[in-house]
Amino acid sequence: MMDTQNGNHGEVMKEVGKRKVSMSEVGLRFLAFSLTLVAAVLVGVDKQTKIVAIPVVSTLPPLNVPLTAKFHYFSAFVYFVVVNAIACAYAIISLVLTLASNKGGNKGCLALMITTLDLVMLALLSSASGATGGIGLIGIRGNSHVQWKKVCNVFDKFCHQLLAGFVLSVLGSAIFLLLLVISARKLQKKHY
Repeated sequence: MMDTQNGNHGEVMKEVGKRKVSMSEVGLRFLAFSLTLVAAVLVGVDKQTKIVAIPVVSTLPPLNVPLTAKFHYFSAFVYFVVVNAIACAYAIISLVLTLASNKGGNKGCLALMITTLDLVMLALLSSASGATGGIGLIGIRGNSHVQWKKVCNVFDKFCHQLLAGFVLSVLGSAIFLLLLVISARKLQKKHY
């Protein structure tokens, strides 16, 4: 496989190295697609209905009222689903563009565009995770200063499913960060 007699050993190794980085980039983009897709779906279908006893007057028995928790009742959760759907769509488009760019053409402009959009996806996913985490923490602990009661003790399935989507989205953010590190490493090798 490697022709060391003709002095092409370095070139073959570079080719193998480039191919290896490209395959890791392809794998990471597919993983980002999968993680953000599952996170969007998990939170997007999250719904739980519970019968909650609400006391009206201390001398009367409490009223049993069915209450429903849905993701679209909170704007932070809607933002979370939309951002993960955008990141999912971008991940699959960038995967196709990455595979297509390996076949030839002007890679510089496309690589810059993909790197910039990777950074945008990282920023969007981080902001959505922050917003969702903040609201989720209030759901778990409540806030006694403003008399907000915790709700995850009642809507446990809803909160657990939301937490699973949150973790997957944070992992998706980490994948986009790794893609940025790979891009920075390629740029470093090109100029040094």
